[in-house]
This record gives sequence, C-alpha cells and structure tokens, in this order.
Amino acid sequence: MSYIDSAVATIKTEIEGLQSLLGFFDENYSKAVELILHCKGRVIISGMGKSGHIGNKIAATFASTGTPSFFIHPGEASHGDLGMITSQDVVILLSNSGETKELKDIIFYCKRFEIPIIGIVRRQESELTKASTIPLVLPAIAEANKVNAPTTSTTMMLALGDALAVSLIDARGFNSEGFGVFHPGGKLGANFLKVKDLMRQGNDIPMVSADHSMSQVLLEMTSKHLGCTGVIDQENKLIGIITDGDLRRHIDNNLLSHTASDIMTRNPITTSAQTLAVEAIALMNKKSITSVFVLDQQKQAVGILHLHDCLRSGVV
Repeated sequence: MSYIDSAVATIKTEIEGLQSLLGFFDENYSKAVELILHCKGRVIISGMGKSGHIGNKIAATFASTGTPSFFIHPGEASHGDLGMITSQDVVILLSNSGETKELKDIIFYCKRFEIPIIGIVRRQESELTKASTIPLVLPAIAEANKVNAPTTSTTMMLALGDALAVSLIDARGFNSEGFGVFHPGGKLGANFLKVKDLMRQGNDIPMVSADHSMSQVLLEMTSKHLGCTGVIDQENKLIGIITDGDLRRHIDNNLLSHTASDIMTRNPITTSAQTLAVEAIALMNKKSITSVFVLDQQKQAVGILHLHDCLRSGVV
C-alpha cells in the first residue's frame, strides 16, 4: 500500500466513525447537556494519554464558550489535585477502554462525595461505564490502523466534545460578544474590539468651535496629528469636520480670513462607541476616510477613531 493509499484509508475510517455518531445521540446525551448546563461549579475533564489530550481540548473549548472548565491530569489528581474538584462540579472522564487504572482515584473520589460523572468511553461493558452517572458510549468503529493506536476513537471523542460545547452555546444563547471577552488576544480577539476600546478621548480629540479662526483650526489640527478636526456648536454638538482636503480646497480663497464654520464640511460621518471596530473600518473604507468621530446620544463627540489605531491593534 502506498503512502497516499494509507492516508486515504485512514481518513475514510475516521469519516466512518464520525458518520456513526449521527445515530449516537440519545436521551443520555440530552441528560449530559442538562447536567452540565445546570452545574453550579466547573466542568472538570480528565483522561490519560491520547484521551487526555482530547480532554484538554474539550476543556479549552468549554472555557472559551461560557462553560467554566479545566483539565486535570489523572496522575496529578492522585497526588493532591483531587482537592480541585468540589461537590458543585461535574466531572467528564475520557477513556477508550473504560479500564484506565489512572482514573480510578478520580472515580472513587467522585463516588465518595457524590460528584456526577459523565463517562465518554468505547466499551459498553467497562468499569468507567458502570461508574458513570451518565455514560456516553461511542460506537465501536475500528481504529484506522493495524496496531489499534487511538485514531478513530479520539476523533470521535473530539467531535463529541465539540457537539457538547455547541449544544451548551445554543442553550445559553452565548454570542460573539461573550466569545470576544474570553479571547482578548490575537487576531480573534481583535475582531471583537469595539470602537470605545480604540478611540482617542478627552484632550486627544481634535476639536474647535464654529467661530474659531482658521489660524486656531490649523494649530489644533497640527497638534493632534490626525489630519482633521471636529467643529462644535455652542451646545458642544458636532456640526462639522475640517480635513486636510478642506484646507486644500480653500487654500486660494484667503483661507486665514475665514472661521471654522465657513470651511467645515457639514454632517460628517460618525459612529458610536458600541460599534465593532471592524464595522467602523468598513465604514471608513466605504467613505474613503481615515478618521471617524464617535458621538454619544446627545450628538456630542466622545472620541475619534483613526484607521491607524485599528491597524495597530490587529483589526483589519
């Protein structure tokens, strides 16, 4: 068999395992979701070897989608980390055979303190299945190799973990804003930043009154380095904007003899502090501008967002 043939055979076997899960979901699965959903503590996940690696991933997915969760290594659990499990928690144990000896201390501890166990296992007749409050027994699909190394089984465990996470997301109504709270770093987190997180505020906002002279306008624009300034009326409401382009258009029109209200562009493009930064970027790109003023409900400027501030924060 060629390398490509063995690779294709592996994927086909794992696809067979995933397809078998389509008929797997029953009353026990619904009970497991309900148990996790109403858990007052955390979801503790454990497994040994390859199952442990899958458990780590499931715990991370739970934690990032609104279900407090963490992974405990069964070996560490036997040497003190059992104290991290409380009577308010739910424990999920993963084992291919259901006979993993390293899990026995966790099982005994959970039984002693009446902590519910969800067992994800492949063997119906196993110690873990018997010990589980809710057993989730995976279909008996062969591993994708001759030496029985965990392949299909771990793929199925991973998919089942994702299914649980998504069921919980749907049940809780968890949304992208909540997801962003748990992902403040990197590209993913940047896409959930709001205008209020990036806008310049206070004295950093270029602003002049409508009756200010153009000399004052030029000083304000030069000192704030944004290539524009807002123009406000006597009630501090934004009524216009003066940009570098406005200056160029009026340079031959005795510019310095005018006031801000003479030169400004009225009804400038604005946004709100709660708008996603990616949406503000889309607005700036659509209008071919590099800055947008941020207004409150009284039409007063509370900030200004510059395209460069978004790019520096990873928002594109």
